[in-house]
Amino acid sequence: MSLSRKTKKSRAFYYSLTVILLFVLVALFAPVIAPYDPLAINLDHIKEAPNTKHLLGTDTIGRDVLSRIIYGTRVSLFVGISATVLSLGLGLIVGLIAGYYEGKIDMFFTMIIDLFLAFPSLLLAIGISVILPPGLISVTFVLCLVGWASFARLFRGMVLSFKENTFVDSARAIGCSNLRIMFIHILPHCLPVSLIAASLKVGSFILSESALSFLGLGVQPPTPTWGAMVSLNRCYLPSAPWMVLFPGLAIALAVIAFNFFGDASRDMLGQDIKI
Repeated sequence: MSLSRKTKKSRAFYYSLTVILLFVLVALFAPVIAPYDPLAINLDHIKEAPNTKHLLGTDTIGRDVLSRIIYGTRVSLFVGISATVLSLGLGLIVGLIAGYYEGKIDMFFTMIIDLFLAFPSLLLAIGISVILPPGLISVTFVLCLVGWASFARLFRGMVLSFKENTFVDSARAIGCSNLRIMFIHILPHCLPVSLIAASLKVGSFILSESALSFLGLGVQPPTPTWGAMVSLNRCYLPSAPWMVLFPGLAIALAVIAFNFFGDASRDMLGQDIKI
């Protein structure tokens, strides 16, 4: 990689990391930052355009749009990060077992992985969400079920490669158990790639949560979520575009930041990861 390209990737890494940290701070300090209660109804200020009192305007029942976006950051980050951690953990365990033992065990897990990957992720998430009661935990669980298979496929391939190395043969020669070899000797070599893969996945999970909330299958009103704000106010787009535009920009900015962060991390470490 040329010096100029490395510099660009380094800048993209730090810029995207800065945006992500800002979102995290907004989520953590939402009660302090938000100028109004996101659930407070004010019928005297219905559909007000952005002004000095309400910087991003108000919605159809007078709730402050900025405050709702700030509190919606909590939901999006919680779902995106929690679903990523859970699916990463499940995929890592399945990938380790399938790749290390091979044979019938590998065939069994590979069949399950292929079964999950055969369906478009969003359609599968919608199908599972219809069965479960809507809510924050249900959305996180659904996205975990949808996302673990891609992680498992990635780590299975890595384990198949690492297990042929001499350090694994040396561990077997001194009498290490299979579990010790998998989790002490092979797993640390997978961690750098797992962190990059996770950062690439968070953005897609945030987008999926917004899509489920848009369809009414995610976190239910009156809890503010970016997707629900777009869904509830989309019919007012011609007359009050700020009610849809600003939550949509928040979704786009968060997804782009996580994707840029993952791409820059992958390029800086020289890893070829598709997740």
